[in-house]
Amino acid sequence: MAATNQSPKANVPRQIAIIGAGLVGTALATQLVHAGKSVSISNSRGPDTLHDVERITGAKAMDAKRALSEADIVILAVPMSGILPLQPILQPSVRPDTILIDACNYYPSRDGKIQLLEEGMTESVWTSKTVSFLVVKALNNIIALNIASSAKPKGSAKRVALPVSGDDEKSVAVVMELLEVMGFDAFNAGQLEDSWRQQPGQPAYCTEPNLKELVALLSSANREGAGGKRDQGMAISQKLPPNFPPQTMVRIARLGAGLDWWKPQSWFAAIQLAYALAKASFKHTA
Repeated sequence: MAATNQSPKANVPRQIAIIGAGLVGTALATQLVHAGKSVSISNSRGPDTLHDVERITGAKAMDAKRALSEADIVILAVPMSGILPLQPILQPSVRPDTILIDACNYYPSRDGKIQLLEEGMTESVWTSKTVSFLVVKALNNIIALNIASSAKPKGSAKRVALPVSGDDEKSVAVVMELLEVMGFDAFNAGQLEDSWRQQPGQPAYCTEPNLKELVALLSSANREGAGGKRDQGMAISQKLPPNFPPQTMVRIARLGAGLDWWKPQSWFAAIQLAYALAKASFKHTA
């Protein structure tokens, strides 16, 4: 895959609505507020359930319909099973010029099986068809708990690169500029159909690469066996204790993607994982 991170400069609108107040939505809200954006956050249960999220993130808890109608950018940060219920809300609320960012990922063990995705449809293509809006795929392949800690100033040696995929050039340019403002190098990864390369089970997923590494990881993506790797990764994460370090998971993901084999901390991370899984297995059988 050729490097296509060059994109027209675009002014990032200030008003951003995040739909979903879980780990991903909360982490994104925190980072976007830190970047000086006006952010609202909504969930399916209403703004009265989000007082703690408001306090933690600095975002404004808001009814989803109002948030959608006022936003310049909407970030979908819900399980894939939560996409279909959004369709009746999105249709009458979202303005034609609003940019929708799909930060979601498909995990059958959590979302239930979605037949078209099981048959190989690219996740964000399915989302776009389901909500009847063009979407831009971004912010789906970084561990939520690492969003703040991994963000770095422009030019930093260890700045993480994140892919952006979409069919509308102007929308992709705006989202790329948004990622740059958030503290990441943005890479134009092609059309929405190509965003399968950044889905769970692929080498670019949660490996926090630099720009050069990201290009190589996207190029090495392979659809064959990706679903099995995704499900295996989810099964492992479900066995880990809640306080298992997310940066250790990144090191393990990088090791699995063929990166950092020469680094002692990579193998120490693998030992930590093996120990945690053995401990979990012992507790289960005891």
